[in-house]
Amino acid sequence: MIATPSILPSIPLSVAELAAAVRAGETYHAARLDRVLCVDTAAGVIEVQAATRWTEIAARLRPGHARTSMLGSAMASVGESLQANAAGPDGRPAVHHVQGLTLVLPSGQLVRASRRRNAELFALAAGGNGVIGALYSVTLDIASICAALDEAVGAEVLAAPRAACARRALRVFVPPLEVQKFLEDAQALCHEWRMELAGVRLRRTRIEEDTLLRWARREYAALSLTLAAPADALGAEVRATQLRRALIGAAIARAGSFPVHCTLEATPAQAEACYPELPRFLAEKRRIDPQERFVNSWYRHYRRLFSAERVAVRFGH
Repeated sequence: MIATPSILPSIPLSVAELAAAVRAGETYHAARLDRVLCVDTAAGVIEVQAATRWTEIAARLRPGHARTSMLGSAMASVGESLQANAAGPDGRPAVHHVQGLTLVLPSGQLVRASRRRNAELFALAAGGNGVIGALYSVTLDIASICAALDEAVGAEVLAAPRAACARRALRVFVPPLEVQKFLEDAQALCHEWRMELAGVRLRRTRIEEDTLLRWARREYAALSLTLAAPADALGAEVRATQLRRALIGAAIARAGSFPVHCTLEATPAQAEACYPELPRFLAEKRRIDPQERFVNSWYRHYRRLFSAERVAVRFGH
C-alpha cells in the first residue's frame, strides 16, 4: 500500500487523502507527509507529519544549534523513529518525546491516541514497526526535544571497523556493568566461529514504560558489533547467522536483549525471552487488521515465528 518512489509529487498529503487511500486499499506516498503542522509554544508542543525529519524540527525549535544534525543521526524521520521506538542521541527512546499521535487504522478510521486517550492503541503503534496503521502525525513535547538536543552525545567507538568490513552490524543491549564481560564473551565466540569482531560502537540508552514491545526495560549500553567479512565465502553466511545468534544469546545471558525491529536472526526462544508480549502484539494486530492491509517483512517473519497455533495455546490457560 505504501510507495516510496525515487521521484515524489511535491504536493503534501492531507489526512483526508491518507484515510481515503487506506480505506480503498490504494497506494499512497508516505514521504509526502513531511510538513510541520503546528507549533504551539503556549502548550509546549509541536505537531508534525510522520515523514518530517528530526533535523527540520530541531532547526525550527533551536535555529543554529550546534547539535542539530545529531538529532537525526539514528533515523531520519519522526515516523521511522517512533515505529521502531529508536533511541535518539540523548539515549531516550523516541516515545519519550511524544505526547500523542494521529493514526489511520486499516479500516480507514482516523484515531488520535496518547497515554490517556486510546492508551492501548498508543502502546501498540509506538514501537509497532508500522503494521498497526498509517501514521499521519505525531505531537512532540518541545521541552523534551530541546533537552534531547542539549544532552545529545555521539556513540563511543570502542573499535573502529575496517573499511573492508561489509557485514551488517549486529545490535544488542547489555547492562553497562556487563559490557566488558560481554565483549570478552563476544571475542571468544568470534574466535570459535572463525569470524573477526572488527568494530564496536557503544551508546547509552534510557528506560521507558509506554510501549507494548518495549526494549528499554532498563538502562542499557547499546552495542553495535561489526563482523569482518571472511576471506572464504563457503559456508560464511551460515556461520555468520550462527555467530549472530550466539552473540544474541551471550547478551541475554548477561541480562541483555536486542532490538526487535532489526534483528530477525534471533531464534524463537530468544525472541520470546526478550519480548514475551510478541504473541499478544500479533494477536492485537490481527484483531485491528484482519485483512492484513499493513504487512511488511518484519511482520511476516514474526507471524511465521509465532504461529496462530502457538498463540492459541499460549492464551489458552
